[in-house]
Amino acid sequence: MNSSTPLAEQLRPKNLDQVLGQEHLTGKTGTIRKMLENDALNSLIFWGPPGTGKTTLAEIISEHSGRKFYKLSAVSSGVKDVRDVIEDAKKQNLFSGKSPILFIDEIHRFNKSQQDSLLHAVEKGWIVLIGATTENPSFEVVSALLSRSQVYVLKSLSYEKLEELAEISLNKFNEIHQKKFILKDKEAFIQYSGGDARKLINSVELVLSQFLNSKKIEIKNEDVLSVLQETMAIYDKNGEQHYDIISAFIKSIRGSDPNAAVYWLARMLVGGEDVKFIARRLLILAAEDVGLANPNALQIANNCFQAVNVIGNPESRIILSECAVYLAVSPKSNSTYKAIDEAISLVKKSGNLPVPLHLRNAPTKLMKNLDYGKDYQYAHSYEGNFVQAEFLPEDISGTKFYNPGNNSTEKKIKEDLEKKWKGKYL
Repeated sequence: MNSSTPLAEQLRPKNLDQVLGQEHLTGKTGTIRKMLENDALNSLIFWGPPGTGKTTLAEIISEHSGRKFYKLSAVSSGVKDVRDVIEDAKKQNLFSGKSPILFIDEIHRFNKSQQDSLLHAVEKGWIVLIGATTENPSFEVVSALLSRSQVYVLKSLSYEKLEELAEISLNKFNEIHQKKFILKDKEAFIQYSGGDARKLINSVELVLSQFLNSKKIEIKNEDVLSVLQETMAIYDKNGEQHYDIISAFIKSIRGSDPNAAVYWLARMLVGGEDVKFIARRLLILAAEDVGLANPNALQIANNCFQAVNVIGNPESRIILSECAVYLAVSPKSNSTYKAIDEAISLVKKSGNLPVPLHLRNAPTKLMKNLDYGKDYQYAHSYEGNFVQAEFLPEDISGTKFYNPGNNSTEKKIKEDLEKKWKGKYL
């Protein structure tokens, strides 16, 4: 290829070994590699963010398996285009003995009737369908077609893989133009790419092209920003700033400031932070900092975590924002967090104190003869489903771990505990 060919096209992987970041599919034990080695190709759906290699993988599969490759875009193609390809594929089948591959980019944009038009051809084996989508196929691909296809998830490229790709792009550019550029910084390129490999390569090509006729060798973040003309918050996901920003995010929510919480959330999202990492931290915070002051908080955070895993980017930002604001405006209590830490501390100091006999399990006659379970008082047999009994080891009887927080929910809990235990836990 010559220098007029886009760098992204020149760097497009030609085989599985050149594909970055999808080792679970392309590695030595990867499912795609095994499928090709065994020549056992079925219809596939590739689900993943933009620029993760869905089209490239489809082309590699076609080349490796020796099958004719048809490509349609769901944005610009209709049922007639699909039928025309299928008719041609049926003829190809007669000559080669191998079903051609029909690759449909953005298959989620096909409506039900368009997707249904593929069913018969897939069932008959006239084509091997490979669909690519950035949306959850469970919601966007009709069930009949989905049941006849294997879904493979492509992952966003890690920060390390993006760094590696930036270096590969630099070396290829230098080779083509006989230059000696050095990427002093890579953060701005990675930030701009948003995890999209194609966008990263294009940005490297664009920026370096601006300095072809200059004496500049080292390319820094400010050079990248000046060329791309975008205001980007540099966010090093592996460095100190990563921990500083997540810390600021958590402390803003703990401090009941929804505005600051949303700002730091935006900083992480724009920086390409893993949305599942953010959701996990919110889940922890709901228990650690909101606790029993708002018991619904943990449920909301868990729902957020589950939804983010299903939805992915870019819509996850909405769910994360809702959860962050909800937790920020919720009353706060760390009473249960402190309770378990104090209990663990005492366990480490006091060792394995014996379980009181009346609380022990007594599944055998021998254990019953040893008074296991004797005199245990079943709470539901008493008024209000409560009876004053001893549930701690004798040596630490009366030890208080849980101190209700100063909020409306736990004030009621405190009143109820004092009424039941009548001063035992002071």
